[in-house]
Order: sequence, then structure tokens, then C-alpha cells
Amino acid sequence: MDAEGALAGLKVLDLTTARGQFSGRLLADMGADVIKIEPPGGDHARRIGPFLDDRPHPDRSLFFWFYNLNKRSLTLDLRNPRGREIMLALARGADLVIESFAPGEIAALGIGWKELRAANPALILLSIAPFGQAGPYRDFAADDTILTAMAGMLYVNGSPDRPPVRPLGLQAYHSSAYYAAIATMCALFARDRDGRGQWIDLSMQEATVSAVEHVAGSYFGEGRVEPRRGTLHWSRYFRVARCRDGYVMHCSLGDWTSLVEWVAGDGKAQDLVNPEWEDVLYRAVHAEHLFDVLDDWVKDYARDELLDRAQTLRLPYASVRRPEALFDDEQLAARGYFVAVEHPELGRTIRYPGAPYLFNGTPWRVRRRPPLVGEHSEEILRADLGLDPAEIATLAAEGAI
Repeated sequence: MDAEGALAGLKVLDLTTARGQFSGRLLADMGADVIKIEPPGGDHARRIGPFLDDRPHPDRSLFFWFYNLNKRSLTLDLRNPRGREIMLALARGADLVIESFAPGEIAALGIGWKELRAANPALILLSIAPFGQAGPYRDFAADDTILTAMAGMLYVNGSPDRPPVRPLGLQAYHSSAYYAAIATMCALFARDRDGRGQWIDLSMQEATVSAVEHVAGSYFGEGRVEPRRGTLHWSRYFRVARCRDGYVMHCSLGDWTSLVEWVAGDGKAQDLVNPEWEDVLYRAVHAEHLFDVLDDWVKDYARDELLDRAQTLRLPYASVRRPEALFDDEQLAARGYFVAVEHPELGRTIRYPGAPYLFNGTPWRVRRRPPLVGEHSEEILRADLGLDPAEIATLAAEGAI
């Protein structure tokens, strides 16, 4: 493996819409050469805000930046015959094509699995669709909210006496991207064995179902439909509480004796000093009462004071903070989590979230900032297809790039 990245040498053509772009980003972060193929004028994701300095522009979308870091950009009109020819020519030298169009759409364009496999039998095609390429829901449209609902994630999120709450961010899209990356690695291992590519059919709903810790397991294992529990974790060992100046997460695991002695020393233990509470399963069964007592205990504490004492006693308590507070998080700072990415065309350096995992020999790193619209078109067409400037100019005049 190359020290530049675990996936150095892997060539990927990324045709995805916003719902699939994180999958290519995960591969690019580990060294793959991911070419974001977007229509002339730029991908739709470039029009999704927020925008740098609140100035809407295809090259200032923070949304696009996050999902397309480390990629190159090639503009290509896949509805133009010459554009399709270029796509198939690039596929001959690629390892992987990722697409997230509606089922059947790329086949209708003449660049589906049949054409791609004919062009390159070793190619892997990864198709990401809300409900996969087959089945009764294949033609249904769905965004992240619908997918979290159809996967059971939304139903269990929120207070039991109130409507369900949409999960923060794009959790269905992200769950699908991670499973897409895993499936891609499996297909690459299989290709190393037999030399053949394959078509990966990834259902975003199924991927999201698999990412919900307990819902599917409870239903298929015990026939139980999981309820909403508010901030009480399904294991019944954790719950969020409000301190005087913020929020913490209680935990009834760990050194119970130290915790209950602390609470009792503050005169707030009520019946938690009774011997039955020493049984960890008893604490789970009676979690609501347990955490109600602990809620009353912490409500007058300063959050940081409580956390410092809890850590000293080896109690697994945690702070619950607003997203913007993460920039000042001591642990993330010590890990060097946030990374500075230069945007020379703006004359600025922007802080990005960093590595979600750390490898010693093949480290995650920023190789290039997110691409400008079509920034690498000429570079790719000359290096990969051997086109000269005149041919590239003709393609531009024809609207193919």
C-alpha cells in the first residue's frame, strides 16, 4: 500500500447526486482518485446552502465542499452523445463507477451496467437508490427524512408523548455511504480473487435500517416494536439531564458505589442507597425512577464541575454540547481533529472536520480542497483520453463538457 493512502491507485468516477456524494468522499479521503462528474454549470449540490459569507455561488457551497473534499471535477453532459462516449471511454480505465440516479436512468442514457461491463469487464458499478434497483418501492422518490422514517430511525426519536423527531443531519445518506464504501471494498477483494467486476445494488432504506442499533434486532428477535423513550437510551443505562448551565449524560454503569456515595453525600440519594440498586439489571428495569432521582441531584450543579468530579471518580458521564461548541472542545483540539484547508482562489483557509478514523501507515489526509466547477476537465481529458486542446475546445462548443 502507498503511504499516500490505503486506496492510492484506485480510480473512481462519481456520478452521484447529493444523496450519494459522501460515499465517494470516503474513498477519496483514503487516497482514491475520485473524479466528480457533473453537468456543465455544476452539480445541483453546489446550489445547496449554506454558502460562504452568505453569498450563493456554485463554488461557495459549504454543503458541496464537505461532501466533495479531495475530489477532482469534470463537467460532462451525459445526455449528449459525445458526453456519453467520453464517459464510457473513461470507464475503460476506471475501477469503480458510483451513481445515485433513479433506477433505470443510467441504462436509459446508454451508460448502464450492460454498456459499462462491455467497456470494462473488471469495472465495479455501485448503484445507490432509496429502495434499491428492484422491488415494489424501486420507483418511489425519497429524501433523507423519508428514508429515516421508512427505516424506523425517525419513529424511535423523540419523547414518548409527542410526535417523532427528525434525526439531526443526513443520517440516512451517511449510513448508506458507509455501507457503500464497505460493499465497494468487498467487491474489490472479490475482483482481486477472480478478476471480474460486479454491480452493487445498495438500498438506502436497508442500509439505514442496519444503522439503527436496536429497532430491527428487537423486532426480528423478540417481535417487539421499539417505542420512543425521549433521551433514555434503549439499553436503559443512559439518559440526558439538565444541569444549571448545560446538559450531561447520566450513566448507571461503571462504579455504582462511587456514584451513589457522591449523591448521598449531597443529600440527594433518596432510595438509591438501598441494596437492590447494586444490581445492574435492577437499575435498568427501574431506570425512569433512577434517572429522575439523578436529575434532581444534578439540576443545581455547574456542568463542568460535575464532569470533572465524575471523571475523577471514573464515572462514564459525558457533556452534551451544541455543535458549534465542538470547535473549542479540549479533546478534539488535543487530537488535532479539525484541519485547515486552503482555498487559494478565495485567499482564505477554512476549517473542516477531520479524520473519522486514524491509520498509521496509510493516513487520512486532505489532498486537495473541493473542486471548482469543471476545474480538472482539461487535465483529465488530456491525461486519461489523450485529447488535445483543439478536441477539447470542440467538445465544449458542442456542449458535451
